[in-house]
Amino acid sequence: MLSKNLTIKIYRTVILPVVLCGCETWSLILREGRRLSVFENRVLRRIFGPKRDEVTWEWRKLHNEELNDLYCSPNIVWMIKSRMRWAGHVARMGKGRGVYRVLVGKPEGGRPLGRPRRRWVDNIKMTLQEVGCGGLWTGSSWPRIGTGGGHL
Repeated sequence: MLSKNLTIKIYRTVILPVVLCGCETWSLILREGRRLSVFENRVLRRIFGPKRDEVTWEWRKLHNEELNDLYCSPNIVWMIKSRMRWAGHVARMGKGRGVYRVLVGKPEGGRPLGRPRRRWVDNIKMTLQEVGCGGLWTGSSWPRIGTGGGHL
């Protein structure tokens, strides 16, 4: 049986990077965010184990608030920061780079019917609005984020 500290280190260094591989480029929707949270809570419940209730002295699962108190580094905030870090890298790239052209360029041709799918740029705009810098990603002023001219 491994200790809790060692199991947490294994989770942080082995499991979490595998699960979040490439999260900088995901266009994360709410359902996928919930699935990631459920996965993280399930793993943390396995690590920390059950808790004995003080009133009834019966074993029970840990609640989400108790898990957050025991393991205090949330992965959603890390994903948002890494997504913004990737946006900064793309903003500093030259105009000849493929990633920059894909981000800035507009596709030609017709669109399929139905609601448009959420794009990576839409997630960056939503993140900037949550932080309070919503006006930075408009038109040609968006590269200021990656070059230090923004407020982040």
